[in-house]
Amino acid sequence: MRVAKRVIDVALAGLALLLLLPLCALFALAIKSSSPGPVLYRQERAGRHGRPFQMLKFRTMVVGAQASGLGLRVAYDDPRLTPVGRLLRRFALDELPQLINVLRGEMSLVGPRPAPPSQVARYTARQRRRLEVLPGITGWAQVNGRNRLSWPERIELDVWYVDHWSLWLDLVIVARTVPEVLFATREKLYGRTGVTPDL
Repeated sequence: MRVAKRVIDVALAGLALLLLLPLCALFALAIKSSSPGPVLYRQERAGRHGRPFQMLKFRTMVVGAQASGLGLRVAYDDPRLTPVGRLLRRFALDELPQLINVLRGEMSLVGPRPAPPSQVARYTARQRRRLEVLPGITGWAQVNGRNRLSWPERIELDVWYVDHWSLWLDLVIVARTVPEVLFATREKLYGRTGVTPDL
């Protein structure tokens, strides 16, 4: 089953990258022309068993955003967001470069969202169970509340996913991700306080 999951990840991520290449090129051009700095944003995250890797995103904020304003947190009306970045984040299009992370074997299409190592260092033994599988672009917590949930609630959903994983569950999550992205509310995007902990 795990081998089948990996085969599906590689096949679908490779196909998606091929089909979305023109769109990604357009996003890259828009990012580059609207704000100085690199097209991609790299951030260290904890992968399976806590192994660190560089997670990729399209850059949605001004260069140096992590060292200013809210730091790693992002507000709905955050002035560090670029106009193009705001649009990309609205529809989770900034996550598309993570298909490369999937091809590298650092992530899966479906799994718990990867957390920063500093957060993982504070996990309890039970919470560390979410590290038993590859982190994902989308996951069980993302289709059951997303940023509207507290971190402990999201981690509990991730542990539930680890315990109940199947290819069928992954298919259900992928199917539910599409409407979640298209019709996401401000609260799901930025939480009850209007601030998300994810840069």
